[in-house]
Amino acid sequence: MATATRTPTPAPPAAGPRPRRGPLRTLWGSTIGKKAVMAVSGLIMLAYLLVHMFANLKVFFGPEEMNGYAHWLRTLGEPLLRHEWFLWIARFVLLAAVVLHGVSAYQLSRRDIAARPVGYRHRRRGGSYATRTMRWGGVIIALFVVWHVLDLTTGTVNPRGQAGHPYENIVAGFRTWYANVIYIVAMLAVGLHIRHGFWSAAQTLGVTRPGAVRLLRGGATALALVITAGFLSVPLGVMTGVVD
Repeated sequence: MATATRTPTPAPPAAGPRPRRGPLRTLWGSTIGKKAVMAVSGLIMLAYLLVHMFANLKVFFGPEEMNGYAHWLRTLGEPLLRHEWFLWIARFVLLAAVVLHGVSAYQLSRRDIAARPVGYRHRRRGGSYATRTMRWGGVIIALFVVWHVLDLTTGTVNPRGQAGHPYENIVAGFRTWYANVIYIVAMLAVGLHIRHGFWSAAQTLGVTRPGAVRLLRGGATALALVITAGFLSVPLGVMTGVVD
């Protein structure tokens, strides 16, 4: 009786060398790279918030001051730049910072969850107070940005708004109770986000000495309070009749 011979299974071909990743892609793929992107993009947004807050305070000096500043922004850079080009460049940079910040935060959060042991993940499912504040605060801020654009930029949810008249748009918008509630909740979320994010970004960028960290935490708290108070003063001014 003939015996069947088993044909040996050929070995799989050896995998070739992996293609080299560029330095930017390598940086983006690393945890420290994503944290650095979050820190830098966060600082860009913080700089924008400071400028935006001081600009908003012009509402207390009357429509001529506020509307004049808005006109200056639209013509900034002329004749080198065309009308409103500076505004669109600034919007593009800010949008890029927001997207990079949000994507980095999401991916870092997923990595953190995946790296936890199963038991630890079950016990600490909600994460720390700071983590929850940053996560849900970021969601609130993102939703508010959409509302803010529809309210004061496009006028979609502010039917009494007028193009090119930010003073009148602000007063009209903050005369509704729901706009005030949305704005106040969002600004409180911004303040908490700044407080935690500012010193966290500084640590990511290399500030690790205990004394410096304590100083930065105090500075972050003070900065968050100033920015929050500055933004909240506008709807409060409209509600109390100081701005009319």
